[in-house]
Amino acid sequence: MAATAKKWKPGDCVIFIIACILALAFFFPMFFSLISAFKTNGEILKNPIGLPQKINFANFVYLWNKTSIPRATLNSALLTIVSCLLIILFVPMSSYVIERRGGKFSSFFYPFFLAGMMIPFQAYMIPLFKELRVIGLFGTMAAPVIIYISGASSFGTLLYCSFIRGVPKEIEESAAIDGSSPFMTFWQIVFPLLKPCTASMLILQGVGIWNDFLMPMMVMPPNQPKTINVEIFSFIGEFQVRYDVLFCGTFVAIAPVILMFIFLQKYFVSGIMAGSVKS
Repeated sequence: MAATAKKWKPGDCVIFIIACILALAFFFPMFFSLISAFKTNGEILKNPIGLPQKINFANFVYLWNKTSIPRATLNSALLTIVSCLLIILFVPMSSYVIERRGGKFSSFFYPFFLAGMMIPFQAYMIPLFKELRVIGLFGTMAAPVIIYISGASSFGTLLYCSFIRGVPKEIEESAAIDGSSPFMTFWQIVFPLLKPCTASMLILQGVGIWNDFLMPMMVMPPNQPKTINVEIFSFIGEFQVRYDVLFCGTFVAIAPVILMFIFLQKYFVSGIMAGSVKS
């Protein structure tokens, strides 16, 4: 105990206290949503931060049977899964070509990917929506998928290039001597070595797509269930708010994100650490 106590310095104590405060600040909204999901609307209005008097599952039954949350949850899942799969399919390949080709090819295209991170979305939001109308994609499920893929290409290219830079070229040269094509060399040899990077991309992009509100509300088909966050917003009426159903929907929206992070946390942390060292 004495040896452990000597290792703690005043600065470490301050950092630990700040970390605990930040952890509580981030945890409290999730805890508030969790307890409110099992309370009635009257209990929430009477004692917002109090524990429920009894576990009430009527909110979940109403949410699943009387609202459009099931269809909206399916739409959110489809958008997230399809977008993430296509991102993992295209972004690593483009990064591999840019990093391994080198020369004028990379120096010409690489700045275009980086520019996507520097230009704010608000600057090209209106022209983007007009372009979607011109090509006939506005009001379809394909529109947000294309936008998510293009939006992830900038950061994804930067992240994957830093990882591919650390993969020895001798491995690829040995595969080429054995008769492997560049396409097969990437997917069978190089891509498995990028597992931490891929996990980081899946978490960052998956959480961003699942939680996105503006894009589905603006470009998905009107007068139909959109995504879970858009449907939760619809519970806020002009004269009445169903807080019990709202917090129940919030809990349903938060749960998949927490589960995904729990399962991929190890790869996410290692990917961020390795990417920071290689960059």
